[in-house]
Amino acid sequence: MEYNIVVALFIFLFGVSVGSFLNVLIYRIPNEISIISPPSACPNCKNRLKWYHNIPIISWIFLGGKCAFCEQKISIKYPLVELINGIIWVLLYFKIGLVWYFPFVALSFSMLLALSIIDLKYYAVPDSLNYAALIFALINPNFLISLRDAAIGALGLFLVGYFTSKLAKKDALGEADIIVAATMAALLGFPAFFIAMFISAIVAIIPSLFAKDTMIPFVPFLSIGTLITYLYKEELLNLLEVLLYGQS
Repeated sequence: MEYNIVVALFIFLFGVSVGSFLNVLIYRIPNEISIISPPSACPNCKNRLKWYHNIPIISWIFLGGKCAFCEQKISIKYPLVELINGIIWVLLYFKIGLVWYFPFVALSFSMLLALSIIDLKYYAVPDSLNYAALIFALINPNFLISLRDAAIGALGLFLVGYFTSKLAKKDALGEADIIVAATMAALLGFPAFFIAMFISAIVAIIPSLFAKDTMIPFVPFLSIGTLITYLYKEELLNLLEVLLYGQS
């Protein structure tokens, strides 16, 4: 598959722009603020931002990470979200090329990124973004297969959560985790879904050891596992075959 660096650059810029909108979603949805109005403003001095204050990454750099009006520090989280989303979009382009369903795959991962940041900050997983990630994941040439896999993934995790809750006598999984599992299955299929779950669990072990009694948001780890598996699906499946059968 051939790739065009100019196309990759445009995809990066578009991904960064989408990342800027993700910052709006990340801030406003958990705080129950409309994502349409009011226009962007400094949360400290309430001055409305000009268009040139909202140029992804660049504005933050030129403003020195401070508000143009009150000089209140602007979290580095904003340009980082934009940059990470741009990088994710380019990686996905290098993986599947500029196929017609590329924007939907990219948007699904963008929703997972937004969900991860919200889960880290608020310990919440908004249904609107969660279902959006699933819907975008289902839009591909194999819609019916993806729909079947999503249903199996959701049902499987629901059953695991149900029996675990009965044994532990407390809720083990929420509805949000089940929808994320459906999105993972729709994007990856089987058995790649199980590989992603395994990677997610491995990545989550270290922070879990340090957290002790603190709640650990799991959506970020599920998202990381899904992205790694999507990008290296064939390699990971070959590795699994070698481990199971001793041959590739």
